[in-house]
Amino acid sequence: MITARILCTAGISLLLAVAPAWAAESTPGLAGIPFEFILFALTLLGVAIFHNQTFNVAVSGLTAVILYKLVVTDFKTGAGLGGLMVHLGHEWVVLANLFCLLMGFAILARHFEKSHLPVILPRYLPTDWRGGFVLLVIIFVISSFLDNIAAALIGGAMAHQLFRAKVHIGYLAGIVAASNAGGSGSVLGDTTTTMMWIKGVAPTEVLHAYVAAVVALCIVGFFAAKQQHAYSPMIRHAHAHTHVDWARIVIVALMLLFAITANVSVNIFAPALADHFPFIGVAVWLAILLTAGVRRHDWEVLGENFKGTLFLLALVLCASLMPVEQLPAPVLYQPSSTTFPLPPWR
Repeated sequence: MITARILCTAGISLLLAVAPAWAAESTPGLAGIPFEFILFALTLLGVAIFHNQTFNVAVSGLTAVILYKLVVTDFKTGAGLGGLMVHLGHEWVVLANLFCLLMGFAILARHFEKSHLPVILPRYLPTDWRGGFVLLVIIFVISSFLDNIAAALIGGAMAHQLFRAKVHIGYLAGIVAASNAGGSGSVLGDTTTTMMWIKGVAPTEVLHAYVAAVVALCIVGFFAAKQQHAYSPMIRHAHAHTHVDWARIVIVALMLLFAITANVSVNIFAPALADHFPFIGVAVWLAILLTAGVRRHDWEVLGENFKGTLFLLALVLCASLMPVEQLPAPVLYQPSSTTFPLPPWR
């Protein structure tokens, strides 16, 4: 913790120290790449290295980028604090929608877990290696409407029960792969695709990602399931007397329905209002409030997920500050015969 804070403080201090030298350049950067991208890359590297201090690293990186743009360059919306305020005015709807969805989906994930449906589904699985493969398919499907972390946790809990608490590391990797692949083609299962959806991108625009995701699931799932079955076969009749709490399933479905209906309605009937109010996030929380009397919501998860949500929002805001328009134009590389000599028989 101390090391991370020291490095973050040193980085910001170094930024302020060299800012006058950078300001003297017409286009501050390195090899044509604006320094904002370098700061963002260092932030992501810090998140990977100091994985126990991701929030502090993300906030420090965001602070460094903002200070750099205040001292050295300008925001796309103008210079100084005024430009920062205008930028935040443009981005607040996306940030508010994302905050409401991430916090709301934490409650959704808890309802789905407590519905007992995740532990009922394996009751119908084959008992050979195919059972482990189908379980990965179930995790894949769950992650299409839940966050990939939530899907991985639910899948891990299911595997823990079904394999007598003996889950091979290779199968754990398969669970992580399935939970990530399942959200790739869904606007509800991944933060990135959810942001695209909030911005008005049609769900069909990301659906084709499932082509590669399904292939990856089949390859990874086959070997992971085989490895797990050889390590610890699946037990029979797990949770034989457990029943599904359908009221919680209705709550989950209602939250998803409200989010989808709000987004579709706004984009069809009032697209001009989409950038002025967080309709999707508010719709999810309206569903939460309306169903509060059906089953008690686990409000405790909000505190557990609050810091993680702010971490993601810090990275999203940091990414929105990147001067994409200043990047070098892409160049199509075409190898020539001088680069790769042609064979004599051609």
